[in-house]
Amino acid sequence: MGSTTRTDPLEPWGPSEVPTTALLTDHYELTMLRAAFQSGTANRRCIFELFPRKLPDGRRYGVVAGVGRALRALSHFRFDDESRQFLLDRHIVDQPTADWLADFRFSGQIWGYAEGDIYFPGSPLLIVESTFAEAVLLETVLLSIYNHDSAIASAASRMTAVADGRPCLEMGARRTQELSAVAAARAAYIAGFTGTSSLESGRRYGVPTIGTAAHAFTLLHDNERDAFAAQIKALGEDTTLLVDTYDVDEAVRTAVELTGGRIGSVRLDSGDLPALAKHVRSLLDSLGATRTKIIVTSDLDEWQIAALAGAPVDGYGVGTALVTGSGHPTCGFVYKMVSRAVSDEPDAPMIHVAKRSTAKATIGGRKYAWRRFDEHGVAQTEVIGIDHEPDVDHGRDLLVQLVKGGKIVGREPLDAARDRHLAARAELPLDALKMSRGEPVIETIFS
Repeated sequence: MGSTTRTDPLEPWGPSEVPTTALLTDHYELTMLRAAFQSGTANRRCIFELFPRKLPDGRRYGVVAGVGRALRALSHFRFDDESRQFLLDRHIVDQPTADWLADFRFSGQIWGYAEGDIYFPGSPLLIVESTFAEAVLLETVLLSIYNHDSAIASAASRMTAVADGRPCLEMGARRTQELSAVAAARAAYIAGFTGTSSLESGRRYGVPTIGTAAHAFTLLHDNERDAFAAQIKALGEDTTLLVDTYDVDEAVRTAVELTGGRIGSVRLDSGDLPALAKHVRSLLDSLGATRTKIIVTSDLDEWQIAALAGAPVDGYGVGTALVTGSGHPTCGFVYKMVSRAVSDEPDAPMIHVAKRSTAKATIGGRKYAWRRFDEHGVAQTEVIGIDHEPDVDHGRDLLVQLVKGGKIVGREPLDAARDRHLAARAELPLDALKMSRGEPVIETIFS
């Protein structure tokens, strides 16, 4: 299947191409801001944290994704003339608040888990330290990016884990909202997918793109032989031919005949895939096409990929299940204030604040996170210190600085996140890769 790649840029679009991201938020963020200015509390120093209360039911670990997209959104979080006028026309803000928004630039600090790392219940994935006015405005845009991208990456990680080295290809662009599809392809690549059908994800993020032909191309021609010949002439013998439009056996024989057994791959998109793959492998080998690969598609998920482990399959194309989080389209992350100054004075002491709501209680205080390992380098515990670094003899610090004094310092190439994910997943106990429902594979401890 054809591939187009380019080096992943740190800033994939020019500034003129990207509109403001400031209205990718909820109405009440702005009404809180307006009320806080009127009450004199808007400039109090605060710490907010973005974290999961729990993992999706049955999941044993989660994957952090969306960090790079969130930093990008922050860099374009500006209230231009049009957005301020919209807020004024709807009476969402008053004129003094609109005037303050005209000069808005986030000036605080942000720490977080690095993209591609693993997370567990309570993991402080983002720590935002600034004034209330600055930090509260970021809640919705951060949550929307992290909840979506981490859901996709978590599902993708399970799929690539059970694929056990066989390539997984993202093909879900037509199964979700158009811009969600672009973000989903990026998240899947972080978690080990090797390519995407989404050209826009290739353009924006440098994700390798793949694709050849659908059933429509075969139906366009008078017969399958003409369709295959046209595709081979245009794309070369290394292309992938879709062989289940009519009769699979006849299609495979035609593909081999047209290329002298040199056809790159055949794709199966229907039927009993384990049985059909074995049959097609046997047929290809009998015809001398021993190097031709078999790619399977058709509404695959991690359980179906696992069921195909013993079949002679060389790669998987995954669509709907991937871009919808394979049953868990969101991670349930929340963004809560955990500490604030007692007054507006610059040196005012900070105090813990926390919700006590039933089933929604939070833990106050600024968090620090480490992952503890045993003597063999296997993850044992997620240790979260409150207002201090936890005492961990053998482990690693999970938080990196992403924004310093308003300046974004955490940008990195996409492949860095991809490499990090594979390394972090390899640190987990073997039970993490079980497909059966289970509890988080390691415990989270607060100290």
